[in-house]
Amino acid sequence: MNSPGFIRNTWYVCARSEDIVQALTPRTVLGENIVLFRRADGTVAALEDACPHRKLPLSKGTLVGDRVVCGYHGLTFDGSGACVAAPTQEGPIPRRAQVTSHPVREHYGFVWVWMGDPALAADTALIEIPDYDNPAWGQTQRGALDIACHYLWITDNLLDPSHVAWVHLSSFAGAGTDNVALEITEEDARIIVWRWIRDRPAPPYYAPFLAFDGPCDRKQHYECRLPSIAINKSIYTPAGTGGADEGLPESAFVNFSYNFMTPVDEDHSMYFWFQHRNQRPDDAEMSASMFAGATMAFNEDKDVLEDVHKGMKEARGPHINLGIDAAAMRFRRQVERAIAAEAEAGH
Repeated sequence: MNSPGFIRNTWYVCARSEDIVQALTPRTVLGENIVLFRRADGTVAALEDACPHRKLPLSKGTLVGDRVVCGYHGLTFDGSGACVAAPTQEGPIPRRAQVTSHPVREHYGFVWVWMGDPALAADTALIEIPDYDNPAWGQTQRGALDIACHYLWITDNLLDPSHVAWVHLSSFAGAGTDNVALEITEEDARIIVWRWIRDRPAPPYYAPFLAFDGPCDRKQHYECRLPSIAINKSIYTPAGTGGADEGLPESAFVNFSYNFMTPVDEDHSMYFWFQHRNQRPDDAEMSASMFAGATMAFNEDKDVLEDVHKGMKEARGPHINLGIDAAAMRFRRQVERAIAAEAEAGH
């Protein structure tokens, strides 16, 4: 079920901004070990985490100013990966004493790294998040979670609105999530699965945040974009007023959950997220409650997905797909095509 390899010529979140300080921070992305640190000017560097001498991880060394000093023999590297000092060597620094430097961007409170052909990084945009700087919109804090499973099990889950009826009984579940028909929209580099659930009670997670009482019309919009970005949009309107994303009543509650999955290796993933809503931007208690509820739900997903990964990897017999897996299978095919295209292009 796992796609061969990873998409490389793209941006991946590797940390929250607050996670990277003026210290050496190791990460593994797409099976490669890197070390991150923040320079004195505030920018972030990402280097191959292996000294070229005997491959001791540079993250086990020391950061001196903006330079990384290997903890074995003192080879010293700047943020570009160039060796700038070799204390044990007489004469010139060895020409091959260098490490790979990966392009980095910092935006939306996250640090993004490029693990592919560096020549392609500058012309590749990050995802655009509408209303990110709009003061009328509220945000939760950013979350981070390590999950011991292949990243495509997570994208499968995030293209399946029905799982909430069984996995998230105390949060996202609600009447209609188990059996209302789903629609699928496929576009270039993304898949959307969605439905409107009409005239039902709000689920436990959302009910306290709505500005109206009584039953609601609810939209579940589950979207995945290459390489592995999921956008879950939830819309709640008074019953009888839903059915479209535009022209919503003033009381409508709209919440986006932005989810960024980064493959660590074939068996592990990093999962980052935050939520973005159209109401009560300065309500810190609401933001904290939303974040706590989402964190609880995502840990419920973690428990399930780690067992799914283990079960599928150790399976003794064949598995089956259900109708609810259609969107996930389409997204996997998009991933496979992107990986094949990179291979054909020689990147």
